[in-house]
Amino acid sequence: MEELVQSGINRLDSMLSFGVTTVEGKSGYGLDCDTEIKQLEVMAHLNKIHYVEIAPTFLGAHAVPQAYKGKEDEFIEFMVSDVLPRVAERNLAEFCDIFCEKNVFSVEQSRRLLSKAKDLGLKLKLHADEIVPTGGAELAAELEAVSADHLLQASEEGIRQMAAAGVVATLLPATAFSLKEPFARGRYMIDSNCAVALATDFNPGSCFTESIPLIFALATLYMDITTEEAVTALTINAAAAIDRANSIGSIDIGKNGDLAVLEYPSYKFIPYHIGINTVDKVVKKGNLVFDREKGGMTYC
Repeated sequence: MEELVQSGINRLDSMLSFGVTTVEGKSGYGLDCDTEIKQLEVMAHLNKIHYVEIAPTFLGAHAVPQAYKGKEDEFIEFMVSDVLPRVAERNLAEFCDIFCEKNVFSVEQSRRLLSKAKDLGLKLKLHADEIVPTGGAELAAELEAVSADHLLQASEEGIRQMAAAGVVATLLPATAFSLKEPFARGRYMIDSNCAVALATDFNPGSCFTESIPLIFALATLYMDITTEEAVTALTINAAAAIDRANSIGSIDIGKNGDLAVLEYPSYKFIPYHIGINTVDKVVKKGNLVFDREKGGMTYC
């Protein structure tokens, strides 16, 4: 546990230096009850000791464990009957997610898990249509999920339904870049009135980066998203993707007062100075918590 906490502190420190004040944290790297619970417990502890706020998501159905290959229904039953109730009872997660994808979990299996999660009071998310179009976007709309991730292969109908249902499309351009896959159709989604958020997808498997400048550059250069739209996608729309648009994501009266101050005179330098961190200071809830001139994190 201590090793995981220290690793988490180091990574949150790095995220803070990029101007991140709130981040979604997903479990899903244990696929058994004890390890999934431990990951969520670490997030809860980090939430108490670090400036960066973590929105915890239970992603126990992230992959099919070797012991359950060919028995995916049994694994979903294990998650629904054993793990998910424990997570909900201890209030360890705010959201529940599942990897709805070919050779992982079907639409019906995903619907079953997420419906149970909703009954237990969790809000919903999906890993949807990353590799092939399986109908994950349509399922996200049907279940009125808060957001759906990836969406590289989302159908036009799925995008239309998400827009109508108010599901935020969370796009992860660095993952497509790392996997050498086509980028999600950010321009088409925005033109279809679908709210688009951007995120790093920082994870040990397909995208080991917490670099916001990289995400910004990829989105503007390869997804036909304008600089202004990218700012929106990384702020207020990203806040909406974790159901926090009423408290963070913009500078408004009554909100928390989270903001990043850049060393350059314009946000347009973010994609222009490709891959370089331009954040000078970070404010969390009205307090200065990072100052590059003073060597990083502050303790005021």
